[in-house]
Order: sequence, then C-alpha cells, then structure tokens
Amino acid sequence: MNPLNLLIPILLFLPSSILSQTTTTTTSSTTCPLDFSIAKPYISAAAAASSPPSDLCAFSLQILHLVESRYLLTSNLFVPPSSSSSSCWSALSTAISPFSISLPSSCNFSALSISLPCMNISSRAAFSAALPSQALADLNTSCNRQLTSSLCTSCTTTINRVKTSYLPGPDVSNVTDCADYPFIYAAATNRFGPGDSSTAFCLFLLQPPSSSSAHGGGAALPAGIAGGAAGLILVGVLSIWCFLYRRRRRRTKWSRTLAKPRKDPQIGASTNLIKLSFDDIRAATRNFSRENIIGRGGYGNVYRGVLKDDTVVAVKRFKNCSAGGDAVFAHEVEMIASVRHVNLVSLRGYCTATTSMEGHQRIIVCDLIPNGSLHDHLFAFGAGQALSWPARQKIAVGMARGIAYLHYGVQPAIIHRDIKASNILLDDNFDALVADFGLAKFAPEGASHVSTRVAGTLGYVAPEYALFGQLTEKSDVYSYGVVMLELLSGKKAFKTTEDGENWLLTDWAWSLVREGRPLEVIEKGIEELGSDDVLERYVLVAVLCSHPQLHARPTMDQVVKILESDVAVPAIPDRPLSFTANKEDIEKSMSSSSSGQLFSPSGYNPYMLARDETPSQGSEIL
Repeated sequence: MNPLNLLIPILLFLPSSILSQTTTTTTSSTTCPLDFSIAKPYISAAAAASSPPSDLCAFSLQILHLVESRYLLTSNLFVPPSSSSSSCWSALSTAISPFSISLPSSCNFSALSISLPCMNISSRAAFSAALPSQALADLNTSCNRQLTSSLCTSCTTTINRVKTSYLPGPDVSNVTDCADYPFIYAAATNRFGPGDSSTAFCLFLLQPPSSSSAHGGGAALPAGIAGGAAGLILVGVLSIWCFLYRRRRRRTKWSRTLAKPRKDPQIGASTNLIKLSFDDIRAATRNFSRENIIGRGGYGNVYRGVLKDDTVVAVKRFKNCSAGGDAVFAHEVEMIASVRHVNLVSLRGYCTATTSMEGHQRIIVCDLIPNGSLHDHLFAFGAGQALSWPARQKIAVGMARGIAYLHYGVQPAIIHRDIKASNILLDDNFDALVADFGLAKFAPEGASHVSTRVAGTLGYVAPEYALFGQLTEKSDVYSYGVVMLELLSGKKAFKTTEDGENWLLTDWAWSLVREGRPLEVIEKGIEELGSDDVLERYVLVAVLCSHPQLHARPTMDQVVKILESDVAVPAIPDRPLSFTANKEDIEKSMSSSSSGQLFSPSGYNPYMLARDETPSQGSEIL
C-alpha cells in the first residue's frame, strides 16, 4: 500500500485530534490506569536485540511489574481496579506488540488476574502494615539507592528474606503474586525511580536500552501547532509502514530461531557462570589428589581446588556419568546458578567433558566455605560445645531461610532431597549456607509430589519418601527437623546401639517431649543459653518438622515465622509407631485406645498424646 494514500484521512482527522488534547475528559471506569510508556525503552531494547527473550510470558510479566511500580508510586496502589482488567490486558498486549505473543491466552492467564491482590494487600499502606517495622526499614535501606553490582545483591537478598518470612500468600493464580510485591515496592520507593535502568535490571531483569536511546527521549507534540503536526504525521505514516515491514520480517526470523533445537544450552549471562575445561579442573585439584578430598557422598567426591586467579573453590565430581545426560545436567546447572540467596552456596562454574582415561565427566564448582560444615562442628572434632546457643539459633534460622527460599522464592520450586548436617556449611560468622544441589529435584509447577528414585542419607529421609518415593517440600521439612534436633542435642540422627538395636534421634526427642521434658533434648554444657521458653520453642519446632506424618509438618516459611517471631508453635499430633519399635512397644500401643492432650510444664504449648497411661521413659543414648 502506498503510505501517501493514508495521509488524506489522517489530515482530515487532525483538527479534532488536536482539539481533543486541550479538552478535559472524564476517564471511563474501564480505562486502564497503568502507564506503559515507562516500559517502552526496555521493550524496544529487547526487540532490537539479536535474539528475543527466551520466555516471552515471563518477560511480559516483568514489564507489567515495572509498570505497576510506577502505578504504585503515583497512586499508592499495587494493582489496577478489577473494572479495568480487560483494558489493562489490551494495553499490555499493545505494549509488547513487537513480539509474536497473544496475552493472556498464550500464557494461560485469566483477564481478571491482573487485578487480584496478594493477601488482600492492594495499597502501599497495607503492605507497610503487613511487615514488621524493622523488616520494612531494612528493605528501604537496602533498596533505596543506585542498584548496581553488590548493592543490587544486597537489595534482592533483603527482598527474598522479606517475602519468604512475611509474604507467603496463597496461590490465587494472579499475575502479581506475593513474591512480586517487595520487588514492585522497592522499585516504587527507590530514589532514582522505577524507570532507572539499574533499578529495572536489578529488580525485574529488564535489559537497559542503549545509551543513545536511553537519553534521547522525544518531546511531546505541542497542542495547536497544526502545520508542524501535518509534517510529523507524514513522517509517522512512513515510519509505521517501515515498522510493520520490519516487524513481519523479525517475527519470521524469531519463529525459525525458536523452532530450531539447541544442541548445547548456554547459560544466561546474568548468572555469571563459567564453563571450565577438564584440564582447568585437573590443575585446580592437583589431578584430583586424595589429599584434596574434603567430602564424600553417594554422588561423588568433593575436592578443594584453586583456580588460575587464586580463587579457592569446592569441586564436586559426579560418578557414573554418561554423555547422554549432558542436556539435563546443563539445564539443572542453569537453574541452580540463577538461584541467589544469602543462605545458599553459590554455584561458580561447571564442566562437561569426555576423556580417554576417565570417561565422561560432569563437575560443578562452588564457593568454598572455609569454616566447614555443621557436621564438622557437632561431631567430627568433638567440638559441639564450641557452638554457643546464639550461634545455634543463628544456624537454625539461616537453614530455614535458605530452604524456604528454595521452596517459595523461585519458580519452579526446588526440592533439595539431601538436607543433612554435612550439607549445611558455616561461614566465619556462623551464618548457615545450604549446600550440595547435586541431588536437587525441580518440582513441576502444579504437581503435589514427584515420584522419583529415592536419594538421600539414612536418618534424614522422610518416611513417605523412603517408603513410596513421593517427594514434596514437606520431605525437606522432615530432614530440616532432623538436622535441627542434631543441632540442639549434639546427637547423631541414627545409630546402632551396642546390643544391635537401631536408635533414631527423632523417636528419642519425641519421647521426651510427650513426657513433658522438652528441655532435656538440649545438649548439656552449651554456653549462653536462652530462656526456657525459647529453648522449648526450638525443640517443639524440630519435633514438629520431623513428624513422620506429612500433613502434621509445617511449611518452611511457617518455620521461619515461628523462629523469628512470637507465632505459637502448632499442637503436635501423636506419632504412629516407630520403625524401630520392639515387641513391648507394640503390645503397649495395642492396649491403648483413648487420647488426651498434654501441656508443657510452663504451659507454653500443647502436645497431643494418644494414650492415657504414662509413657515409658525415653532412653538417652550418649
């Protein structure tokens, strides 16, 4: 079509359009209040890139969250009213029109979901009221600055802590869920504004536009200058024709690119992950010297290594690898590397290679935490007494935060599968870092459990996982409870006694709790002990988490709240018969039928007891 043919009707329409700029109109109740102009530079930058965003649905949501942060700044509201849902979806679809995607149908969204709030929080005031004053102050301090480099890391770490601890929220299928609120709030309250390139990149992973486009914004057309407008409209018509032509070509190019399978998935640049050669790994570990082994497990050995830049790292070498699994391995590595949290060990690099002597190799490289593992401090050197009560509290909370982030801070959720004392590393300040994602299992979105080959460590594995292979987030909760009992008692999770009987730490701790003696779980001689109420709270949380019945366990975000606040510990249901029960225990269980409820000596919290008679004494195993 000749672009000049469009000029006459546009010029005829020009006077009314100019006059409309000077006329105040009343906004319809269905008009979208969101201003998508703030997102145009980032959409243009993505459209002009050599390849489109890999996930256009996720990219569209990040664009929406950026726009919502501007809306929060100007209106103090997080989401638009429900009456504007359809118009806002149309506005978003128009904004991302350079991409071949149709919202919301292509991404399985509902139109109303754009206006659904989180936990009934729709305003800035309600958000502030939902957070403790100190948490809100920490969020403002960490994020109200230029969010570049390490300052971005500090901000996102605080955000993750806030959303995990205080904004769990139910899944209501809205596109702006509780996990997004702290990011939107941080962008809206940032002193440089949500439109700042570093803010948008840090909080929404939107690549900034080039410097030329970032600073060359155009001026608005003055209302009433009809002569100049006519010339500009002519240029605009030509630009539209060129844009449509380029858009059609770009869509064709992208559809071919997306349809073409990738043989070797590459790690995203934002992960800062490096791919090392096998020779680099061999040199770093001194040819996998036995002297450099710092850990062993069912999946392989862990070595101490020194890279060429003198960085000291931990190198995990997997056993029994085949080249056919490289694609899955690369995907898992990419997912792991994208997960960043103050209580998780960071993944630094990886290696896949095939050698004539060693066969196929798969290796991951992580930061080396020099202070060792929780297992080392509790058992390896007989140094458990060196851990004061404040240090143990810090470790328990840090573990909970890290695991809660794996479950609720990332999508899809990550189930660790092998939480144990040797996988909890401690830095110089005794902050806990959850390590060893070699056994990590990614739960498919919407699935209640994952049936899989059982992997884990004896004494830490949840019963439903060991018996039926059904893996859920609650399986990690059980393992956390066992580790927490080890931390509190200084005893190992499982052992065989001198007379050949198996002994479980979880059964021993429960026997004391149900007899009203929870404080006897605490290791004797710990320095700087807290109050009895605090000690009892930690014991009850550990026993509740390690309950053999899945439904009785709390979620990890609930655990964080209980440990960090005054939230009451839920009542502990009576436990079924232990796997290690003897004949006397079975006969005693069969002779009991009634139920009752016990309270701690301080009256702090109820325990549930399914028998009237006094339970047998819990035997302490040293």
